[in-house]
Amino acid sequence: MGKEGFGLSRVCLTFSNLSAYRGIMKNITVSLDDEVYRQARLKAAALDTSVSALVKRFLLQLASGEGEFERLKQEERALREQITAFSASDRLSREEAHDRHALS
Repeated sequence: MGKEGFGLSRVCLTFSNLSAYRGIMKNITVSLDDEVYRQARLKAAALDTSVSALVKRFLLQLASGEGEFERLKQEERALREQITAFSASDRLSREEAHDRHALS
């Protein structure tokens, strides 16, 4: 169990001491269930980052108003820009696509 008992962990997330554009950054302390903190550490490790960086990214998105929909929209736009040489006419004809005998 964590420091407070009841399976809670106290985590101090320090983001940065100084920022040239925004001045001094604030530190926050978050209380989490031990399992949630463990899962967050695993997710951060899989993404090659820290729990602090994940929380910072989340809070920045929250503060900027960027939700999951906006993020996905930007990701789609970026992917579409990468597609440069696609031509549907190079694919199967309608008849070939619906020919069931060709599958066997």
